[in-house]
Amino acid sequence: MSKKSIKSDRRMTLAKTVIFAVASGLAVGNLYLSQPLFEIIATSLGVSSSSAAMLVTVTQFGYALGIFLLVPLGDVLNRRRLIPLILSLSAVMLIVSAIAPTFSVLLAALGGLGLTTVSAQLLTPLASELAEPERRGRIVSTVASGALIGILLSRTISGLVADLIGWRAIFGLAAGVAIILAIILYKIIPQLEPRERISYPRLLGSVFTTVARHRAVPPTLVISAANFAVFSLFWTSLTYLLTASPFSYSAGQIGLLGLAGLAGALAARRAGVLHDRGWSVPATGGALALLALSLVAALVVKSLIIGLIIVIIVLDIATQTNLVLGQTRLLALPGSARSRLNTAIVVSNFLGGAIGSVIAGPLWAFGGWTAIMVAALVITIAGLIIWSALRTRLSDAA
Repeated sequence: MSKKSIKSDRRMTLAKTVIFAVASGLAVGNLYLSQPLFEIIATSLGVSSSSAAMLVTVTQFGYALGIFLLVPLGDVLNRRRLIPLILSLSAVMLIVSAIAPTFSVLLAALGGLGLTTVSAQLLTPLASELAEPERRGRIVSTVASGALIGILLSRTISGLVADLIGWRAIFGLAAGVAIILAIILYKIIPQLEPRERISYPRLLGSVFTTVARHRAVPPTLVISAANFAVFSLFWTSLTYLLTASPFSYSAGQIGLLGLAGLAGALAARRAGVLHDRGWSVPATGGALALLALSLVAALVVKSLIIGLIIVIIVLDIATQTNLVLGQTRLLALPGSARSRLNTAIVVSNFLGGAIGSVIAGPLWAFGGWTAIMVAALVITIAGLIIWSALRTRLSDAA
């Protein structure tokens, strides 16, 4: 193959960007397939609602572990083989979830799914590496937005499929799509030059040294984790709110609200343009302020579905803009450790998300929707304080 054809094969074309985004959406969406279903699963497998709600938490903790253990391998292994392999393993976990005879088996399978459904976080730094510098923000935001859209659509599709043909079917369908995408990605991911040789323990340890090397990274991680904790807390608690009076919605109806969040995800796709124009840090502060306002509004309109839909759109624009900007800033840092930087921010995000899921139940039992929103507002204000105090450090990565 000529040098010219190799260079062309490496380019992030529109078609390749879209496929990366779709694959990322499927991978991250797998984490939330059970979120609108835990009441149905609880009834089907004979467990309490609070036990079934742990399915989301276990999946997220598994995901954080998978990000830490597997994603750094993207800096040293052949990603043309690694990414399809990991997608195939997640397909196996989805199949086990679909046929799980007991709640314990389902819980273990979803933990394994979280561990293996990390291909989105290998594709995003790969897209950043293949993109031209002047287009990096747009391409990374497109791929990252695919992942965010996958989170929202997974709830909608999961709820609708469960209403039509049962909760097990969605896991089987997702497994089939994962296998198809694994084959496509093997075909389109280019052959890249050999990566640095490093032992696995040193590779994992270097995640922490990479974080420490750049002073912009730690505050970015904290702000992004706080942002995702609020996102997860809101969406997990929304199921409690909408299954109770006066709404009493089904899983399918709750899932449809994911379409409202989709508008926010599409708008947040433009966040990469803000980064390319040098506005990443101011836009982060603006997104945090918008998130705080949406939480106040959620308290006011908690019994009005139209008001909640508007809140969902605004909240998703704010949280997803923040997630995309933080990730893009880190992946724009110099060096060959993009997968390790991506590991750091995604582990932080999903630990924050897992915490948000864990505290949702106790907060709901303690004070209902009001307690949920007050806690979310406190977390958001803490993020704003950190942003205001450390703006100069954040600018190092802008």
